[in-house]
Amino acid sequence: MLIIGAKGFAKEVLEVFVQLKKTENLVFYDDVNTEIGDYLYDSFPILKNEKEVVDHFERFGSEFTIGIGSPILRYKLYKKFIKIGGVFCSSISPLALISSYDVKIGTGSNILMNSVFSNSISLGIGCLVYCNAIITHDCAIGQFVEISPAAVLLGNCKVGSFSQIGANATIMPNVIIGKNVVVGAGAVVTKDVPDNTVVAGIPAKVIKELKPLNENYL
Repeated sequence: MLIIGAKGFAKEVLEVFVQLKKTENLVFYDDVNTEIGDYLYDSFPILKNEKEVVDHFERFGSEFTIGIGSPILRYKLYKKFIKIGGVFCSSISPLALISSYDVKIGTGSNILMNSVFSNSISLGIGCLVYCNAIITHDCAIGQFVEISPAAVLLGNCKVGSFSQIGANATIMPNVIIGKNVVVGAGAVVTKDVPDNTVVAGIPAKVIKELKPLNENYL
């Protein structure tokens, strides 16, 4: 398995594979941070270029997951590594609490420990759900959505693709969050949020408009 990234969030993804007891032939990839060495924790090789990645895929299999936050960056990395033959895979902690019925988690999602999923939930591909986040019944979440620690999504809410839900934010029942939205930490969202906006506060209000996503995005 290749984890893209070798700092920050990648270390949290590593812990999921430790919990799964799947660390054999586990490597990282980082071609940006020049100060890092050749190994993470003196145990896991850090690949530095695409040739090394292709060689790894040929020797050990082409599965990869993304150990970096930011929905748009995750999407770009997904496209890059698919193009060189990678197979996008999820990392789901066995310590996450996932209910028994109608839970759909998209390919390439990263689900961390102590996150809670009720019944009848759908996540698109490439999502990131941090520790202690709670997603309750009948929520529908788009692709490459980031749900931060201790965020709470209440029943029947919807979150559009490429959106970010901040730490300790609460999305009230039946609320629709648009695409490319940032919900600030600690916000309480009580009404629908339009695409391409930043909202914050209690109750949450639009504080900034964002540039719409390029049409090449999902």
